[in-house]
Amino acid sequence: MKVKVNGKEAYFTTSGREIDQSQPTIVFVHGSGLTHVTWVLQTRYFAFHGFNTIAVDLPGHGDSEGPPLKTIEEMADWMASLLNALEINKTSYVGHSQGCLVGLEFAYRYADKLDLLVLINGSLSMKMNPELLQLALDKNHKAVDLMMDWVHGPLGQVGGHPVPGLSHIGMGNQLVSANNHGTLGIDFSACDQYENGERAALSITRPTLCIIGKHDRMTPKKVGIELAKKINNSQQVIIEDSGHMSILETASETKNLLKKFFKENS
Repeated sequence: MKVKVNGKEAYFTTSGREIDQSQPTIVFVHGSGLTHVTWVLQTRYFAFHGFNTIAVDLPGHGDSEGPPLKTIEEMADWMASLLNALEINKTSYVGHSQGCLVGLEFAYRYADKLDLLVLINGSLSMKMNPELLQLALDKNHKAVDLMMDWVHGPLGQVGGHPVPGLSHIGMGNQLVSANNHGTLGIDFSACDQYENGERAALSITRPTLCIIGKHDRMTPKKVGIELAKKINNSQQVIIEDSGHMSILETASETKNLLKKFFKENS
């Protein structure tokens, strides 16, 4: 589905369901260089169990019109504008990686719009390796290769995709490579520059779940735990078999954690 946000076409998927204003809403926000496709194994369940599910393509990603937004703050404001365009006054928010930074800033700026918050493989800040950042800014495909190797844990490295014949690394490579606006470099730069994470985390009062991958090398377990400790009324769960891409590497376990959290807090 598409809607105009700030004069540009924004794409999102609802898993084939119409938005029902009488139902609660969950928005799903992807990580750097990725798209709504990364959520396909979680969103469908909620779409058919009493929720509006809105998995977005941020500007310049997937089927959303560019250019990519250059700061986390702009992305949080864009999310609020998207909700306004859809006439949704309140939502729960599920973010992965960069989407967690956007979620922190969204919660900080738009607390009145937030119901529940889930941060998957997140941290208070995401300072990038300077060499990786420069490769991405130069649109060098080596940045994609390095990213795919770095974000996948043991399951992703050896296969383990729930769809027979598909590779986690191969699928991720194709998703990131399809964004041809210099998107990955802009995203990495936005993450690298973001400094409001701790202040935002300390401001959050809504129930929050932090999902952490034990083998996460992008946002290591210790920084995920640090994030959770900064948020009042939060809970943390560590997935033993997961790297940074919990939403794909351990898709069923991640979905079940989301189900439990929303059931307990609805």
